[in-house]
Amino acid sequence: MMKVTQISVFLENRPGRLLQLLQVFADAGVNLQALSVADTADFGIARAIVADVDEAIAAIQAAGLTAATTDVLRVELPDEPGALANRVVQPLADAGINVGYVYAYSQRVGDKAVVVLKTDDVDRAVDVLRDL
Repeated sequence: MMKVTQISVFLENRPGRLLQLLQVFADAGVNLQALSVADTADFGIARAIVADVDEAIAAIQAAGLTAATTDVLRVELPDEPGALANRVVQPLADAGINVGYVYAYSQRVGDKAVVVLKTDDVDRAVDVLRDL
């Protein structure tokens, strides 16, 4: 488990906007490791974990897009039923830490599944999950 930097990019909810972001990453040679897109009627938020945050941010800004960064957790866990609930979410709930959202990470580590979690206290979450 580790703390990683997530990039959130605000996009208009219309055809081609996600493609524009993905092309920005591709043109900059930035490898996309995880992606989640949430939408509302007017806009979407693309949340991404990339191999080179600085290069990605520079490319996003050069393209005129709006982005922000935040710390999230990258957690490896057994790829089996109940692992996310019992080994990650339950201990965080027991510690009073809220999970705002979760999405899958594209790379596997051996036989482990990998997820990304946004919590209301990333540093405490690291401490809670490190002790398990």
